[in-house]
Amino acid sequence: MNLLTAKEIRKSYTDRELFTGIDFSVEEGDKIGIVGINGTGKSTLLRILAGAEEPDSGEVVRGNKVFVRYLPQNPEFPKSMTIYDYVVTANKTEDNEWSIAGDSKTILNLMGFPDENEVIDHLSGGQKKMVALAAALMASCDILLLDEPTNHLNSQMVLWLEQALIRRKGALVMVTHDRYFLDRVCSRITEIDKGKLYHYETNFAGFLEAKAEREDRELASYRKNRNILRIELEWMRRGARARSTKQKAHIQRYEELRDRIEAPVMDGKVEVSTVSSRLGRKTLELAGVTKSYGKEILIEDFSYVFRKMDRIGFVGPNGCGKTTMMKIIMGLEKPDRGEVITGPTVKIGYFSQENEYLNPKMRVIDYIRETAEYVQTEDGSVSASMMLERFLFDAVLQYSLIEKLSGGEKRRLYLLKVLMEAPNILILDEPTNDLDIQTLAILEDYLERFPGILIMVSHDRYFLDKMAERLFVFGAGGRLRQYEGGYSDYLEKRRQEEQAEAVKNQPVSRSIAKTEKVKTSRLRFTWQEQRDYESIEAEIEQTEEKIAALEKQIELAATDFVELNRLTKEKEEQEGLLEKKMERYLYLSDLADQIEKEQCSHSI
Repeated sequence: MNLLTAKEIRKSYTDRELFTGIDFSVEEGDKIGIVGINGTGKSTLLRILAGAEEPDSGEVVRGNKVFVRYLPQNPEFPKSMTIYDYVVTANKTEDNEWSIAGDSKTILNLMGFPDENEVIDHLSGGQKKMVALAAALMASCDILLLDEPTNHLNSQMVLWLEQALIRRKGALVMVTHDRYFLDRVCSRITEIDKGKLYHYETNFAGFLEAKAEREDRELASYRKNRNILRIELEWMRRGARARSTKQKAHIQRYEELRDRIEAPVMDGKVEVSTVSSRLGRKTLELAGVTKSYGKEILIEDFSYVFRKMDRIGFVGPNGCGKTTMMKIIMGLEKPDRGEVITGPTVKIGYFSQENEYLNPKMRVIDYIRETAEYVQTEDGSVSASMMLERFLFDAVLQYSLIEKLSGGEKRRLYLLKVLMEAPNILILDEPTNDLDIQTLAILEDYLERFPGILIMVSHDRYFLDKMAERLFVFGAGGRLRQYEGGYSDYLEKRRQEEQAEAVKNQPVSRSIAKTEKVKTSRLRFTWQEQRDYESIEAEIEQTEEKIAALEKQIELAATDFVELNRLTKEKEEQEGLLEKKMERYLYLSDLADQIEKEQCSHSI
């Protein structure tokens, strides 16, 4: 069933044409991810679909009684409003006025807000985004529009949101840079590329493959037309007898082909040679660093000596102290105890979570020239203008005012300035926020060749998997634990630790103790073991069926958060029961095999 259709949409901003007559539709159950480089109009398209912005021409048609809910990239909140009041006000209707209070408290608890009466003004950027998400997810809407929903969320919350959106029955359209998130949630990708839309009925991994095939086809077609044009040109140079009707048609064909042929424009890419300063033997050391705010200990006695070419990631929930650690390294904050020791050649570049102030009335090129007119790279001296081109700022954009840039373009410009400073230690605090996927891919390629120390704070699992070689994870009391590898390696190690801890804390059962005793005598089942052995397979099957039934009920209750909470808890209980039954089954099966072997040996 069609819920929404956008027809012949055109939109321009001053001298920039975003859309050249595009069509877009949303069907019931669609989960659509919108991708494209910064400045192509992803957020603008969402606002047009939401009715928050009008196109220059074209129309957006919604089905009868189709309700759309839109979560902008940077939501605004009324002053002095509590979390609870905001979520309830955004979603209260005549139909849900009796259940809205309970539903709001349930989802806020799930998202880590035990005190729903907290004033939103007091929250961090990440916490504010979570409040806005809670209100959006509670909405009983047909189409949910999300602009960068994972920005500022920690990894645990991203996983929670991922599962919530997978279960959600309504249509979803979102803009996000999180590649794992796109791949797992979306079943359709729409790419904005040079004013046109390209639709791919696949997830993100399939989109990458299909896009490469499309570009190959366009390039092959261009080369074929170029070859035909070359042949036509040779014929023209030999001289055409223009009086012949046949030859006139030939000339006309040549002219039409010449006017029509145009090289396919591939994606712009951030191509930049490595820019850095020499780093001496003495690098950077943290010695016994401790930092508290009031009674809350953020960092407790942390020491580490950074080595050349270190790729270090800091991971933990919002508010745990990651950005504080970066500011201590930068010298922007002082530790309560301990010290930061920096070598004489150390030059730190800090790409902060929030952009530094960008003068909106300054031209783009002047902003970069303030840092350096020329920089030395592997390829020699490169001008500010050339560096801007490599960072996707063409001649027109370079002389545009900063106020005309999109949020992502401003973020990319700020990143270029940091790199132009030629640091040998690069600190990236949430670098993936607001950067488009193409820029991220090339940035990652640049960072792999960066000949210095890389320190990063990120909730982007893909980025950490690709870039980090060691993680420090914030834990209780400000203690940091070290894990080798990327984020997926850390998750696997934590899973193994939790399993080992569960086995360690599990009381030794009577049956196991009895098994130890009978090692010197004939093995046999106890009465209870024999009874369990006969029934355990049927019990496992019944438990699996219960879990499957609960999963179906959870899908149906995607927007009923009270029922969803109850069903989720029941499912977790059944999964725990299944795990115990499986362990019991393995033990009994092993014991049965031993009994059979012993009986065979005694019968010989």
